[in-house]
Amino acid sequence: MNLLLSTCPLTGEQIRSYREDGYLILPSFFDNERIEAVLDEADLLRRTDLVDPLNLRCRFMPSVKTGEPLFEVFDPIIDISPASASLAHDAQLYAVLHALYGEPASLFKDKLIYKPPGARGYGIHQDWISWPGFPRSFLTVLVALDEADVSNGCTRVYSGMHRNGCLAPENGEYHQFSPDDMGIARRIDLELEPGDIAIFTGFTPHCSEANLSSQDRRQLFLSYNAQSDGGDLRAWHYADFQRRRRQSSYQDSPHAFFR
Repeated sequence: MNLLLSTCPLTGEQIRSYREDGYLILPSFFDNERIEAVLDEADLLRRTDLVDPLNLRCRFMPSVKTGEPLFEVFDPIIDISPASASLAHDAQLYAVLHALYGEPASLFKDKLIYKPPGARGYGIHQDWISWPGFPRSFLTVLVALDEADVSNGCTRVYSGMHRNGCLAPENGEYHQFSPDDMGIARRIDLELEPGDIAIFTGFTPHCSEANLSSQDRRQLFLSYNAQSDGGDLRAWHYADFQRRRRQSSYQDSPHAFFR
């Protein structure tokens, strides 16, 4: 008997649903102790000099109320957060990804999004980017660290639209879509509790509204690719990612750093 099939952590219905809908929610995947460990490190990192507009791993989002820049993202995160690295490389998570891919997975990228109160949301987009070498098997595992709901800008996916592949010209640029572009696709708000995970493909359109609550909506976004689709690409991705960020920020500051 195939050992993977005999120990598969997903049901056939879950695998079918993911392939049909482009997303899958697995409640209570990580226990409270491991989630709290990530949150403790997230709080510590936020108080250090890592949070700097010149640090290439940091991104900021305008406040919907004042327009001021709010720190929102560490990208990457696992090299400065051992607890996050533990979740990214969790054996049971890799077993789930193996079941979805039908083969082993490799970590492609990792980021921690704080989404503080007042942070603006993101328009409808697909994560897959037509850069040379970017894996078409790209998927994301969203790990809820805080409760996520509509009031704090939870992620919203459009069910089934991934089956249409890339919805924009494959020219390496970021493309945003309108609700009309989604047609009659079901709109699913990924309302999650801490420890829940949601998985969605790189072609699944998704978006989020502003965080109108008084608390952060912290989530890990862990992205993977199938091993047959490029193998271990994380080092390549971040070298390319940092190069692009340096180019885009050079006019504002030629001394942007990554640490």
